[in-house]
Formats: sequence, C-alpha cells, structure tokens
Amino acid sequence: MAEVKKPEAAEVTEAPKAETKKKPGRKPGTKNSTEKKAAVKKSTAKETTAKTAGRKPAVKAIVEIQFGGNTHTTEELVKSAKDIWEYDLQRNPADFKTVELYVKPEDNKVYYVINKESDNEVSGDFNF
Repeated sequence: MAEVKKPEAAEVTEAPKAETKKKPGRKPGTKNSTEKKAAVKKSTAKETTAKTAGRKPAVKAIVEIQFGGNTHTTEELVKSAKDIWEYDLQRNPADFKTVELYVKPEDNKVYYVINKESDNEVSGDFNF
C-alpha cells in the first residue's frame, strides 16, 4: 500500500494576498482631492497676504517725558485731555475721536488739538 503523506500544519502555505488597491478613476477635466486642497491653500494664502500687506505689525511703545524731576507717560497726558473734553468742556466722551498733544516742558504745558479736521475741533492747553 502506498503511503499518503499528510501535510503538517506548518507546511500549509496560504496563497499570497494580492495588493490590488485600485485608485479611484478620475474623469478628464476634474481635479482630485489633493489638487483641490492645494488650490484652496494657495487662494487663502494669497487672501491673507493681500489683507495684511499694507499693515505693519503692532509695536507696543512706552513714551515717558521726564523733566524737572517729574515723569509723565503718554497715557496720562491723553487721559488728561479726555478729562478736559468730558468734564471741563461738558462734551460727550463718545465724540472724543482724535487728539494731538504737543508737550512743551520748559513752560510746563501740554497743548492739545482734539478732533482736528472735524466740526468739533477744540484746542487749548493744560499744565502737567
């Protein structure tokens, strides 16, 4: 009698798995998703640079005027001008739009022009 050889478990080999992933077909004249994403990124980058092209980055500046042992900051001087506008001149604080300050330390004075080039232009001075 002829012996029939049984394959052992280790000898059993599986057929190799075919790696046949098909890429989705594309119709002529259409963009695939990566091309669309790249186009979107390019357009938003152009829009962002167009929006910020004319702007300079904001710089935090601190200006102190020191004279005769006194120190005054620009914030203090602007606040004084606002107070004059609101309390001395009895104007609406919402109407305070612009202020130009001219500091003359030798006279201990600050000259101001509030809302220059408008109907409510006011100028004057105060001591600091």
